[in-house]
Amino acid sequence: MLTFKSTADHRIVRCLFLDDLIKKYTLINALEHDGVAQAKSVLGKLLSEFPDMRSRVQQLSGDIARAVEEINRLSVAQQRSELDKMGGYTPIKRMERKGLPDLDLGRDKFVVRFAPNPDGAIHVGNSRPALLCDEYAKKYGGKFILRFDDTDPKIKIPEKRFYKWIRDDLKWLKIKVHQEIVASRRLSIYYKMAEKLIQINAAYVCNCGPEWKKLKNASRACPCRRNDSKTNMRKWKKILSHSYKEGQAVLRIKTDLEAKNPAVREWPAFRIVDKPKHPLVKRHVWPLYNFASAIDDHLLNVTHIFRGQEHSTNEVKQRYLYQHLGWNYPVVVTLGRLSMNDMVLSKSQIREGIARKKFSGWDDPKLGTLQSLRRRGFQPEALRQIIIDIGPKPSDITISFENLSAYNRKIIDRTSDRYFFIPNPKRITVKGMKLKKASVPLHPEEKHGFRTFALSNTFFIDDKDFEAYKGLEVRLKDLCNIKLGNISEFTGTELKAVPKIQWVPAKHLSVRVMMARGEIKGYAETNLAKVKPGSVVQFERFGFVRVEKTGKSHIIAVFGHE
Repeated sequence: MLTFKSTADHRIVRCLFLDDLIKKYTLINALEHDGVAQAKSVLGKLLSEFPDMRSRVQQLSGDIARAVEEINRLSVAQQRSELDKMGGYTPIKRMERKGLPDLDLGRDKFVVRFAPNPDGAIHVGNSRPALLCDEYAKKYGGKFILRFDDTDPKIKIPEKRFYKWIRDDLKWLKIKVHQEIVASRRLSIYYKMAEKLIQINAAYVCNCGPEWKKLKNASRACPCRRNDSKTNMRKWKKILSHSYKEGQAVLRIKTDLEAKNPAVREWPAFRIVDKPKHPLVKRHVWPLYNFASAIDDHLLNVTHIFRGQEHSTNEVKQRYLYQHLGWNYPVVVTLGRLSMNDMVLSKSQIREGIARKKFSGWDDPKLGTLQSLRRRGFQPEALRQIIIDIGPKPSDITISFENLSAYNRKIIDRTSDRYFFIPNPKRITVKGMKLKKASVPLHPEEKHGFRTFALSNTFFIDDKDFEAYKGLEVRLKDLCNIKLGNISEFTGTELKAVPKIQWVPAKHLSVRVMMARGEIKGYAETNLAKVKPGSVVQFERFGFVRVEKTGKSHIIAVFGHE
């Protein structure tokens, strides 16, 4: 981020004419982005510095667009010279919090768990507790447990592929898993704990059916609650032997019938599923979330639980269970809901969208899954850093795609080689073209090397550039100047204050770029064929892409961000 040199700049700047103010901010933005200013960024910066200008947004937008067009015609040296005349700029040095805030440890050993349901792929929202658990486990020298919460064979049904996908996603995030637990493999443990609760008269088998809900809402005990432990144990054995069918019996945990929230009264711990759909286990008696999760947190010595605000009622339910068993409840770190604008995170919406062919799969660029981000060239360090900067806040948070992109850009900009890509290609012929070959840097840092071009008098440029600058002198970026037309004219190689446009020589590759909003086709330079699939590169003046497939004459890439 940049600012003016002296502390009095904000007072001085208010005395400048608006055109000078826009020019200065546009020059700063251009120099921050390799000589190419972005109108939206300039507008955003102005409005954040001068909120009283919001009433003039329409006028500002037009003035900024004109300034951007003019300044982008200048070379970087010319831009720097112009800005120096207006006072120059220096980076802001900010004092920022490093790392995460401390937690109340409470116990000597620090143990956390991440408990995804393998009914879908991990997305940005549920990667947050995973990353926070990992960061705190490192901070306190603790243990990270991956616990597959897969005990729902009826509604949120697990699928075998998602177990591996989740493991792969955590590996991509560079999370160190110290122990893996699969809840569905622990049914015998849950059965034994159920019997213990029955024996101490803290749980009972209920056969009341739909009538029970009316009693619960009226804070009245159902007849089953009065049964002794021997009766309940006999009924429990009938549940295990499948003598009861689905809906005929559940095991309930005794709570306060006068509890303010009816949802926590006598909550169900086990149910019968006659026809379970589970990829690993074919049993018919299944613990519900609050029972299996709470039991495992204690048996696995979990000290801290990172959970969403929406689980506050579940915590109250689980504390009743801990009281019955004389256990100490873990420290709870409450997290607000994390969402992203313009990206779908909901598993149910993703499933429905895939079924309706709205999405191509769990890695569709429209989605906020880790598979999608990985496919688009996002780096795990970017996601980790933004989660650390947000921290373990209890308030709901929405991450903008632009914000996440900014984190990612800082990482990939240093390593991504540059290539020319032309959407909407328009063929032009350059009369008097004197150059037969060209050498252009792969990256602003010359240590990356160069790429070479064999040239003729035929080029392809973007049709939009052709329409915008037809009849004017322009510069083919990093090459030469021409007077633009269907038959263009070579005018020299010296740097001039004229618009710079992208180009591709006669020999080219066909490129398909997969975007969140669809597909863009165009041409790219043949040097791109040397790039390995999986590499992230920058299509100049277009954005960062991840090369997905390469061929002798064509490339498929997935758009990441600008």
